Amino acid sequence: MPRLREIPRAEVTDEKILFFYDRLFGADRDPAVDHGTVHGTPGDWWTVFAQSPEVFGHAVRGFALYRNAELDPLLRELGQARAGYARGSQFVFSQHCKQMRSLGMAEPKIAALPHWQVSDEFSALERAVLAYTDGLVYDGGRVADEVFAVLQAHLPDRQIMELTYITCMYDMHATICRALRLEFDDRPEPVVEVRDPDGAEVADLSADLAGQ
Repeated sequence: MPRLREIPRAEVTDEKILFFYDRLFGADRDPAVDHGTVHGTPGDWWTVFAQSPEVFGHAVRGFALYRNAELDPLLRELGQARAGYARGSQFVFSQHCKQMRSLGMAEPKIAALPHWQVSDEFSALERAVLAYTDGLVYDGGRVADEVFAVLQAHLPDRQIMELTYITCMYDMHATICRALRLEFDDRPEPVVEVRDPDGAEVADLSADLAGQ
């Protein structure tokens, strides 16, 4: 379950939050209790973000950026999905794989996203978008001039700005989902110590490996 309390419908006074509760869950449901959006997700992103109407409003205004953006939606989604994968967010990665599919991206290309570096599925521009995304997410914005040159050879500055902003926005959403264990990122920490079996003698591992 999420690390923050979900806000039930009865406590919501903000009209924008109520609009999305109605649109995504149905007007007759309390999404903090009766989980499940029309898109097949648990929906606790919405009910947890409702903790702060200001944060909620800021987040959904970011989504509205799509309406007037000039960037090809498939390139946008390619960056968003890869950002989710690189940040380790199963939710962001899954949602934007679905969106790429709805926009007509071929299945082999979607399947190749985790290993794009050794795949022949992508065009030169798509490879540059993916390399740029990895530079934004993995390397904190450290991007080689050669990668950026390919973007500039194919896209006007406005579209590169849109790609940069939207990709970084989804890096943020992926990070938040993991930190608060929202949606498909409600998973236990996978890296935990595997303890010695009961009754096993505690030994000096480094000495044994060094042959001492």
